[in-house]
Amino acid sequence: MQGFFQRYLSLYRPLITKLNETLSGYDLTYSLWQVILYVKTNGSSTLVDISSYYNVEKPTITRAVQRLEKKLIVKVIPGKDRREKIIQLTELGEEVYQVCRQKITELEYSVMKGIPEDEQNTAFQILPRIRKNIINKEGNKNE
Repeated sequence: MQGFFQRYLSLYRPLITKLNETLSGYDLTYSLWQVILYVKTNGSSTLVDISSYYNVEKPTITRAVQRLEKKLIVKVIPGKDRREKIIQLTELGEEVYQVCRQKITELEYSVMKGIPEDEQNTAFQILPRIRKNIINKEGNKNE
């Protein structure tokens, strides 16, 4: 299907802008939210876990975690060796997650307005499969 990527990319930037506007009231950005969401979804996590999942460099996640730590949203616990750091949400982080999750859910409903539920479900199922295909292609560059 030609043009799919162009359509997706034309959606991506405005969506991130809306998410950043939504989160700005809590002094957060979408990139910081991604860390909060990962830790909330997966529990205590390492920097490597988070950076691998989002396919970004570890220093990028380290900076995000440092910013969240200054805001008292996450705490960093030493891991098995001194290089490993375990990230956990604080009590404040849990509260921030709940409030922001509600705001993001409201945004999701507003941007999906007028789209039939079956089409929403189809998109919800297809997007993770596309991500998996992309990641598998990156992992199998010798093919």
